[in-house]
Amino acid sequence: MDKRLSDILVCPVTKGKVIKHGDELWSTQAALAYPIKDGIPVMLESEARALSLEEVESQAKP
Repeated sequence: MDKRLSDILVCPVTKGKVIKHGDELWSTQAALAYPIKDGIPVMLESEARALSLEEVESQAKP
């Protein structure tokens, strides 16, 4: 996925920043992980998986 694209994408639920993590874009505010399929981010809440508390906390640490 293009870096410029990941810089402008936001979570459709919170409108907050998303972080690329493997083949997903994580929104820690919404505790959702949006999949990246064939290099294309799928920014649909219905396609996202819920992040575990451990996953959310791992991104909160400096």
